Amino acid sequence: MSTTWRHLPTRAEAIAVAASDAVAAAQERDREGLADAVGPLAATEGSGLVLGAVVRLLLEEAHPDGLSGDDVRQVVERCVRAAAVWEPAVDPHLLVVLLAGALGVHDQEEQAPRPAPDALARNAALLVAHLLGSAPRPLAGYLTAAFAEIERTELLD
Repeated sequence: MSTTWRHLPTRAEAIAVAASDAVAAAQERDREGLADAVGPLAATEGSGLVLGAVVRLLLEEAHPDGLSGDDVRQVVERCVRAAAVWEPAVDPHLLVVLLAGALGVHDQEEQAPRPAPDALARNAALLVAHLLGSAPRPLAGYLTAAFAEIERTELLD
C-alpha cells in the first residue's frame, strides 16, 4: 500500500487500510488475498458507510448526467461477469443492495434477513474494484473524498 492513513483518526484509518487491502486484492483478482481482507473490512465499524460513499462518488463521476435503471443493471452485469471468473462468491443480489444503499434508496439496516457482514464486505470490494476500472484516480482519492463528505455531513447534523 502506497498511501499512509496515519493522519486519520484511529477508526477512519482502520477503515481506509481494510478497504484498501480488500479492493487491491479484488483488483488483482487475488481470491486468497480477498478472503484474508474481507474479515477485517467486515469487522471495522463504519466501513459500509465509507464504501457506500466511495461507490456513490464513483457512480456520480461515471454518470454525470444521472444514473438510469439501465445503468445500474449494466454495472451489476459487468461486475458479476468480471468477478465470476475468479471469485464464485460474487452475489448479484448483494451488488444491487449495495448500489441501492450507496444511492440512498435502500436501508440495509431494515433488510430482513440481514446479509452476512463478510458477504457484504466481499461484494463491496468487488464493486469498488470494478468501478475503479474506469475511474480517473486511485482508490485513495475516493476514500479521502468520502471521509471529507462524511465529516461534513456529521458536522451539519
